[in-house]
Amino acid sequence: MPFRPRPPLRRLASLALLAGLLATPALAQHAGHGAPAAATTSPSTREFQAANEAMHRAMGAVRFTGDADRDFAAGMIPHHEGAIAMARIQLRHGRDPAMRRMAEEIIAAQEKEIAELRAFLARPR
Repeated sequence: MPFRPRPPLRRLASLALLAGLLATPALAQHAGHGAPAAATTSPSTREFQAANEAMHRAMGAVRFTGDADRDFAAGMIPHHEGAIAMARIQLRHGRDPAMRRMAEEIIAAQEKEIAELRAFLARPR
């Protein structure tokens, strides 16, 4: 099917509808992914937001090669590093014993997987 640009009014209506949807609390929260922290947010929230932004920047910097195995490994490293950063924030600020144990387990598991992913990427093709 050939590309047909939308008439300007339909495009504006679509954008208005999308803006209205993003104003709903659930979608607005997700759409604000990476938004600057408000002055009233807690220290842990600011740290989680900063860790999330850093993870997404690092994931966005991955140079994809077209080799699904290598691209998966390269993309998962910053993803796992982000999980480790969030787990460390939980350990600094969290109090629930089960969540603290999970954070410790995540750190150990993700560090191991990062080492495996890096070893895979270091292998000759």
